[in-house]
Amino acid sequence: MDVTVLGLMLLSLTIWLGLLCFWGQFWRTDQQLEVTETQLKSLPVVCAVVPARNEAELIPTSLRSLLLQDYPGSFNVFLVDDRSTDRTANFAEGVAHAVGKPQQLHIISGESLPSGWSGKLWAVEQGIKSASKFAPDYFLLTDADIEHDPGNLRRLVAKAVQEDLDLVSVMVRLRCKSFWEKLLIPAFVFFFQKLYPFRWVNNPNNPIAGAAGGSILIAREALERIGGIQVIRQALIDDCALAMAVKRGAGDWGLRTKEEFSQSPIPSQGRIWLGLSTLTRSLRPYDSLATIWDMVARTAYTQLNYSPLLLLGTLVAMPLIYLVAPLCVILGAIWSNWAIALTGLLGWLLMALAYYPTIRFYKCSLWFALSLPAIAFLYTLMTLNSALRHWQGRGGAWKGRVYPSSDNL
Repeated sequence: MDVTVLGLMLLSLTIWLGLLCFWGQFWRTDQQLEVTETQLKSLPVVCAVVPARNEAELIPTSLRSLLLQDYPGSFNVFLVDDRSTDRTANFAEGVAHAVGKPQQLHIISGESLPSGWSGKLWAVEQGIKSASKFAPDYFLLTDADIEHDPGNLRRLVAKAVQEDLDLVSVMVRLRCKSFWEKLLIPAFVFFFQKLYPFRWVNNPNNPIAGAAGGSILIAREALERIGGIQVIRQALIDDCALAMAVKRGAGDWGLRTKEEFSQSPIPSQGRIWLGLSTLTRSLRPYDSLATIWDMVARTAYTQLNYSPLLLLGTLVAMPLIYLVAPLCVILGAIWSNWAIALTGLLGWLLMALAYYPTIRFYKCSLWFALSLPAIAFLYTLMTLNSALRHWQGRGGAWKGRVYPSSDNL
C-alpha cells in the first residue's frame, strides 16, 4: 500500500513540475492590458455591441462606463435589447440622457430567436448588422454586466493598432467580495489560464486560442474574413470559439466539404492577444455556492466537447493532480511514513506556489492558496453535474433558455 501511494504521489509531483516548467507559464499574471500606457497615433472608428437581456439592475453602471470612455475617436454604442421584460431599454435610454450622450447610444429591439442560434450571439449579430452602417474599423463586443475603466477602449485600440492584432481581449476582474467568491472565483481564472495559457494564446505560432467575452475588440476585416458571427452562432463558449476562428483564419473551415474547400481560397491566420485587466471589472455577483455552481456547470461539459471519455479522464485526472498530495500528507502522518508525508507536502506547496500569483492578483488571503485541493474537488463535482444536466436536457441554461449540444469549435 505504501509503495502504491508513494508512486501516485510521485506521479502527481511529476505532473506539477511539468505544468510549472513546460505549460506556457499559465500561472503567471503578467499579461496585463494596463501594464504600459499607450498613445494613439490614429483614431479608428469603433462601435460597441452590447447584448442585454433583463439587465435593468446593472445596465445603469455598465452603460454609463461605456458612454464615458475617454477614447478621442468616433465611438458609438449599440445596445441590443434581447426581448427583456424589466425595462432594460428604458433604463439604458435614461443613462444616455443623464450623461449627455443620447446621440451616441443606439437601442435595437431584438428579433425573435431563430433556430440554430444562441440568444447572445443572435443579439450580437443584430448589433453588428446595425453598427456596420457606420463602417467601423473595430467592434467592441462586451457584456451588459461589465464596468469599463474610462481608458479601457483607448488601451484596447492602441494594443490592436500598434501590434497589428485582429483581436484583443481581456479577462476583466471578476467580483471577489463574498467568502464563496474569494474561495472559487480566483480559481475559475486559474483554471481558465491552465486551459488557455495566455502566452501560448498570444503566440501566433501556437494553435491555442482563447478570449474572454466580457471585453473583446475585433477588427471588422477579421470578422468578415472568418465569415461573421454566424460561423459560431451555436457556440456556448462563444468567446473562445471566436478567438479560435480568428486565429485559424476561418470559423468553420474544418467543417467545409471538399467542394467548398476547392472553391474558396485558404484564408490567412489572424493574430490575437489575451490578457488580464486590473481596472475593468465585472458587476455580476456570485455571492453563494449555488450561483457559482450554476455558472460553471452551464458550460463545463461543453468545454469537454460533450465527450464521456473526456469526462472520465477529467474525473480521474483532477483527483490525481489536486487531491493526492493532501491525502498523502494525512496518510503519511497516520502511518508515520515521513517519505510519503513530505513528498505530499512538497506537492501541496507546489500547487500553492502555482496558485499564489492569482490569489495575489485578487488580493485574497494566502490561506486560499492552500485551499486549492478542496477548490478543485468542488470544480470536479461541478463538471460532473454539468454532464448530468446535459444528459437530462438541462445543459447550457441561461436567462430562461436551454441550448442543445451544438458547439462546433
